[in-house]
Parts: sequence; C-alpha cells; structure tokens
Amino acid sequence: MTTTTAPRLGTALARLLVLAAALLGTLLAGAAPASAHAALTGSDPKDGAVVAAAPEEVGLTFSEQVAMSPDSIRVLDPSGRRADTGEIINMCSGALVKYGVALRAGLPDGTYTVAWQTVSADSHPIAGAFTFSIGAPSATSVSLPDQAPGGGIVGALYGIARYLSYAGFAVLVGGGAFVLLCWPRGAGVRPVQQTVVRGWLTLTGATLVMLLLRGPYTGSGKLADVFDLGVLQTVLQTKTGAALTSRLLLLGAAALFVAVLFGAYARRTDPKERKDLAFGLGLGGTVVAAGIAGTWALAEHASTGIQPGIAMPVDILHLLAVAAWLGGLTTLLVALYRTPSVERAAVERFSRVAFASVTVLVATGLYQSWRQVGSWSALTDTRYGQLLLVKIGLMAVLVGIAWTSRRWTLRLTERTPRAASGTAPETDAEKGPEKGAQADPEAEAAEEELEEQALQETLEEVIAEETDPERAAQLARQRTVMAAARRKKDRDADPERTGLRRSVLTEAAVAVVLLAVTTVLTSTEPGRTEEEAARTGTTTAGPAAVPDRPVDIRLPFDTGGVDGKGVVQLTLDPGRTGANALHLYVERPNGKPLDVPELKVNLTLEEKGVGPLPVAPDRIQTGHWSASGVQLPLPGEWRIQITVRTSEIDQTTVEKNVRIG
Repeated sequence: MTTTTAPRLGTALARLLVLAAALLGTLLAGAAPASAHAALTGSDPKDGAVVAAAPEEVGLTFSEQVAMSPDSIRVLDPSGRRADTGEIINMCSGALVKYGVALRAGLPDGTYTVAWQTVSADSHPIAGAFTFSIGAPSATSVSLPDQAPGGGIVGALYGIARYLSYAGFAVLVGGGAFVLLCWPRGAGVRPVQQTVVRGWLTLTGATLVMLLLRGPYTGSGKLADVFDLGVLQTVLQTKTGAALTSRLLLLGAAALFVAVLFGAYARRTDPKERKDLAFGLGLGGTVVAAGIAGTWALAEHASTGIQPGIAMPVDILHLLAVAAWLGGLTTLLVALYRTPSVERAAVERFSRVAFASVTVLVATGLYQSWRQVGSWSALTDTRYGQLLLVKIGLMAVLVGIAWTSRRWTLRLTERTPRAASGTAPETDAEKGPEKGAQADPEAEAAEEELEEQALQETLEEVIAEETDPERAAQLARQRTVMAAARRKKDRDADPERTGLRRSVLTEAAVAVVLLAVTTVLTSTEPGRTEEEAARTGTTTAGPAAVPDRPVDIRLPFDTGGVDGKGVVQLTLDPGRTGANALHLYVERPNGKPLDVPELKVNLTLEEKGVGPLPVAPDRIQTGHWSASGVQLPLPGEWRIQITVRTSEIDQTTVEKNVRIG
C-alpha cells in the first residue's frame, strides 16, 4: 500500500498559531467596540429637549441593570465645565432601571451635554451622549472622546486575553479529561503533560492580564492605568473582578489536580489504587472545571436577560462540552504526532467522548441561540445573529471533519481483531521451512557481512567515545538523528494512522477559527436585546448628534416585498445650521449594497414649525445616493424621515430625531 508522509508537528503547530493570530486580528479589527446587553431607553430631560428652567437632576433609564460609579454620568455646560454635583441618584423601582445625577443650582441658559459611561450587567462597557437646553439652544464647546469604550489598544489586548483564556481553559480541562477517560497511560507521557500544563499557564496568565486591564478597559482606556492600584481596587469590588479573582483561586486547585494527575496517578501500578485515584481525580476535576466555567457564566451574557437561573447552568455545560471536545482534540493531536504508540483503543474512546460532547453542544447551543437571538429576523439583521450563523457553519464543518476522523478510527480498530483471530496472512518466515521459500546462500552471506560491519562500527564508536570527546558528541548527535528518522519511518508506515493525524490536524485548525468567532460573539450585543431596543425607540430616537458634529445614523427598514429588508445609513456633514452635504448608503442585511428605485428625505423642526423640507438625493452608484447644499435654517431637534422604495408598490418610511447645533 502506498503511504504518504504526515506533516511535521512544528510546522503544523506554527501554521495553527499563524491562522489563529490572523483570524483573531481580523475579527477584532472588524468588530465594533463591544456594545452589550444594556441600552439607554430614555432620559429626563429628553434628548434635544428645551426646558424653561433648570431641572434638579438628570435621569437615565436603561433596559437592564448597570454598574454606576460617581463619574458614570457627567453633565457639561456650554463651556465644557461640570454642571452636576457628582452625586449619583438611584431611581430604580421594580423592573425600572433608572439612575440620575443632581445638578448645581443657578445654571445659566444654554445647551448642556450629558455624557454617560457605565458597565452592563454582562461585563461590557457602554457609553453615549445627548444634549438638552435650558431657556434656548446655544453654541457649545464640548468635545467628547472619539474612542468608544472598550476600544483602542486596551480593548485589543483585552480581547486577545479573552481568546487565550478560552483556549487555555479548553486545553486544561479537555487534556485532563482525555487522560482520565481515554488514555490513562498518557499521564506519564511528557508531551501530554506539557500540553496540559501549558493550558493551565495560558489560562492563568490571561486571567491576570484581564484583571489588570479591566479598569482601563471599562474606564479611561489608557494603558498606563494598568499600574494604578486604586483602579485595581475598584475593579476587585465589581462582579467581573470577583469572577476573575475566583477563577485565579480555582486555578490554584487546578494546579494541585494537575500535579496529582501527572505525579501520583502516573506512578501508580496497582489497578485498584489507580482506579480509586482516577475516580477521585475525575470527581474533583469536574467540580473545579465547572467552577472555572461558572466564572464566565456568572459575569457575562448568561447572567442577564431572560431565564438567568437556567441560562447559567446551561452555559457551564456548554463550556465543559467545548473543553472536552476541543481540548481533548488538541491533546490527541499532540499524542498522534509526538507519541506514535498511542493505543487505538484510546482514539476510539475519545471518539465516543467527542460524540457525547457534540450532543451536549447542540442541545445547549439551541437554547442559548433562542435566548440570545429571539427571532428569525435577528439571525440576519443583527451582528450577533450573523456571527452566530458563521459559528453554526463552522460547527457543521467541524462535525463533518470529526466524522472523517471517526472513520479513520474505525479502520484502526478493525485491524486488531483480524490479527488476533489469526486471519492475517502468514509470511514466509511464519510458514516454516516446509512452506517457505528455499534459503538463499548468497543472501545469508550478505546478511552476515552486514552484521559484522555493524559490529565493527559499534566497536569503533566505543573506542572513539573513550578517546575523543568531540567525536563522541558527534556520534551522539548522529544517533539522535537516526533514532528520530526511525521513529518517523515507523510512524508513517501506518496509512490509517497517517490519515487520522491529518484529519485531526484539520479539525484542530477549524477549531481555532471557531474559538475566535466565539470570543467575538461573547462580546457582541445579543440580537434579542438589539431588536427590543429598536422596538422601544432606542434605535429610532437614539442619542442625537452633538452640536457641530457630522450626523451619522443607521436605520433598518423592511418594505415587505422581495429583497425589501436592509439598512440605510445617512450622513449629514457638517451637521449644523446652514448648508450640509447629504449622503445615503443602502445595504442588504449582509452588508452588500442594495440598489433601490427611489429614496426621499424629509427634514422637520416641529418646535419651530419648520418643514417638512423635502430633499431629493441623486443616485451616484449602486447603494449610494447624495445631495449637496441641504439647508438647515435653525438649530434644534430635527426629525429626519427617509422613504425607501424597493419596487413599484413596496416602500416604507423610517425616521430618527437628531440634534442640530
């Protein structure tokens, strides 16, 4: 049978690392800064409102619970100075989540900017700004930071640490499970030990980095604040800080588990003692692994939204199943490349473990998808739903490759029974002299000559080692190279094992991509929340543009006809009174340009009785419409209405209020 050589481990792992880094960088670069579960659903005064007298406080209403600090809400006067007292007022009542800040007495007339930044209950930073006016609108010199919370270099480093923490957890838990459930002899194999220990080190290091970066990630965004002990102390008092600290404590227990697994357990020879110790390790390891998984469930998406009491245990099961499959897969890959003697029975046992893990993943994944997405439209119309579809596609690919690996495993296991039953074909040497071929004197003489030559070379090497240290070192290196070549030859002589190695390597490469997508998915606002915010008016009446800044809004639409769903993006530059340039971009839910027959825009300033002012933009190219010299005569809260027509009979109008300075 013709065999092919499997790829080298070093090259394979290097490719996996490059793939992981490239994909993670692409996803993190293309992702918007993490917007999370909570959303601003209302304010008092309202965005763009003009009040006759200064209110006593400013109140903000959120869709879900948030963590507030003294600087979470700032009210700035037209010159940019603080107009609030810094005293956060808890206005929550029942299901209402509302917080406010008291204003100073004697505030003059003018336009005031309310800038808020807080942390959602699922650990992600959120921020925004809006304006209101006392007496009459005025010019303002307030300049807000361009960088969104959770962005910049701190956000990138935090995202990488999150990815590494998931990867480390999978390798640590999955590697330990692989040894206990599938390959007990692997406890004494050094490459397997190194893999699991590196998983522990990765998870521990990533958790420490996340703990140090947490303050700047949710606050200032400055990397220098990593060394601020006051910021760290504040982080430790938050839910996420407590979760990360608990994870570090549990990792201490996990270190003890790893030490016993690769120490006492690996040295046990008595079957009964080994079985008892395996039971204790399995029970204790499951508790520790579930505890570590719980630190994610208690601090992120599972802890908020609907049915958190069910969602958190389901999330823990989901993470454990991921670890058992992908972490075990990584350990198997190392064993197949670094330890050619891995038993076929171990591979077959892991195949069963992987099948059970996939079953749990499908069940828990369906529940999580229903909980986070909520509707079929959110699968295609929200970023969370689109990422979820990518994850489902990768899972399908991974299951297909795993099925191929299972077929190779069955071919491996089918060879052993045939050999044991004596059905394997006999060689001439096994047939004996009465059945075998006649001895060849010339071949026997050649074989004896080779044996004598090998004996002579061995004697020369022994003499050289005793007399010439340099020669001895050279011979030692040669023997090492020859031994490695023999191991490689023996490894590649089994075509079934070679095929299994390659399919497992491909499976691991897809798993790296899947883990990167999952990392981004966990920091993205769930589709259910995004749609609920849109229904309550957050999307259509969201934060207005800060005066003297370009207006940039995105509005989803649905005309009800064929190809009638999409998003229209409007840009109004410079976004102030006078002449403005108007640009409209129409996109399908997948982000590709959508060509529509007609777009119309109406601008209305109801408080001054101005409008509606019609604007007829010109089509520039597919999905791009533009109009120049759009006049906005007065400042105030303008209502922008966009009518989209996708066919002769299908059209809809979407609108949004924005503040024009």
